[in-house]
Amino acid sequence: MSDVLWNRLTAPALRRLAAQGAPVLLPVGSTEQHGPHLPTGVDDFLSAEVCRRTAVLMAARGRPAVVAPSLWCGLSDHHVEFGGTFTLTLPTYHMVLRDLCRSILTAGFAKILVVNGHGGNVTALNALSNELSRELSASIAVTSYFTAGGARTAEVLEKQETLMHACEGETSMMMTVAPELVDLDRLEEATGPDIALQSAPDHIVHVPRPFKDVTATGVAGDARLATREKGEAILDASATALAAWLLEWTGGDGSRTRPKATDSVL
Repeated sequence: MSDVLWNRLTAPALRRLAAQGAPVLLPVGSTEQHGPHLPTGVDDFLSAEVCRRTAVLMAARGRPAVVAPSLWCGLSDHHVEFGGTFTLTLPTYHMVLRDLCRSILTAGFAKILVVNGHGGNVTALNALSNELSRELSASIAVTSYFTAGGARTAEVLEKQETLMHACEGETSMMMTVAPELVDLDRLEEATGPDIALQSAPDHIVHVPRPFKDVTATGVAGDARLATREKGEAILDASATALAAWLLEWTGGDGSRTRPKATDSVL
């Protein structure tokens, strides 16, 4: 099977894929603390892996897709007190995303799906996707992989219904993607209070809080129940949901440029 990663392909190969109408998946994550047992690149690694699996599924259906190099830095100001964290301001984030998307479009591609792996990016990305689509006159959709695979994630996890932070779910996926980076000797310490995603419907007021005020360990949820099998299931479910949506988005006469309200892609 041909490679799906932009930075492993030649420029002529990318031009051919653009001419075939291939969409581009742009993984965006963060580099930030993830408790005592996980590396700081978790959100970056996982969004990139879901994108890779999605593109492989697309290729198996005879519909090419390309995975752009990931944007490894996001909006993580709430994690800086723990150390190990990079963060951008919102205007910088907007400009970086705009320039990355513009580069993709200039290379000949017409549709971009930004696939997020960090909860702190969600609100900004939903707003910025509208501005980017208008500024660049292009079809730029956005999702969080943990939203796309949310239903299956709730079935797989034992102590939580959604991903939290350095939790049962993220630790399980890291056991699949990069097991050598999971410090199993620190797993017993990897517990913290439950939290909800920023987009949870019962959060009627947003009050910014440093993450250190939420959890002393840097963990939200309980990583001690993590297994590689759970991680594989969550990654596959997320990729399957995104591939199904992309097949519809890029099908027919191409007239559909935005997700419907009922889509799992937000």
